[in-house]
Amino acid sequence: MIILKSEREIEAIAKAGKLLAACHKRLRKKVKPGITTMEIDKYVDAFLKKNSAKSEQYGYKGYQFATCASINDEICHGFPRETSLKKGDLVTIDMVVNLHGALADSAWTYAVGEVSDAAKKLMDVTKQSLYLGIEQAVVGNRVGDIGYAIQTYVEKKGYSVVRDFTGHGIGKNIHEGPQVFHFGSPGRGVRLKEGMVITIEPMVNEGNWQSKMDDNRWTARTVDGKLSAQYEHTIAITKNGPVILTEQ
Repeated sequence: MIILKSEREIEAIAKAGKLLAACHKRLRKKVKPGITTMEIDKYVDAFLKKNSAKSEQYGYKGYQFATCASINDEICHGFPRETSLKKGDLVTIDMVVNLHGALADSAWTYAVGEVSDAAKKLMDVTKQSLYLGIEQAVVGNRVGDIGYAIQTYVEKKGYSVVRDFTGHGIGKNIHEGPQVFHFGSPGRGVRLKEGMVITIEPMVNEGNWQSKMDDNRWTARTVDGKLSAQYEHTIAITKNGPVILTEQ
């Protein structure tokens, strides 16, 4: 179900988004060779609790971590672990912050030390595709306009867009309507209205767009073992254009 948000509700989500962005900024300095994603997870959990917030992921459908931490060929929903990150790795940290009942969601891919030129290009293309999608998040457009902008740019650059996972509405629940696809045709799908709050979160692969699931039934990874990257913001649809609520 699509739930339109009042100005007050959007302000509350924006406060959660501001805290989430502050946490991501801190992670920029912490993500280095030698750190484990479990250490990152514990840091995020402590940071949120210190600021009167909590991770909405923890306990969601039995999930037992504050973050999702996806490394290299893992597309999304990677489990934090005790294995140290290595120079050259890519790691995507995804979190949903609950601040007094208002939720904000953002993911960011981090380079671990110096990474290859190919990895840098993948990160750049993925990030740019996110902002091209955001540009289409205006009243009167449709979700297909967002997906088309992302897909055409990504494929022009020689990459593929994951189709098995989508953006979504958010507010009091992690997943609300509408689904926000990162591929598609312009002028198709749900029409965007003032008061919608959605996530746009393209996952872009070096190779094939298809994914396979690990035995844990959470972690998705590329079928060909190639790298994947993701960037995500929570966006409010307003009469004055899209407003990023999780800007770093």
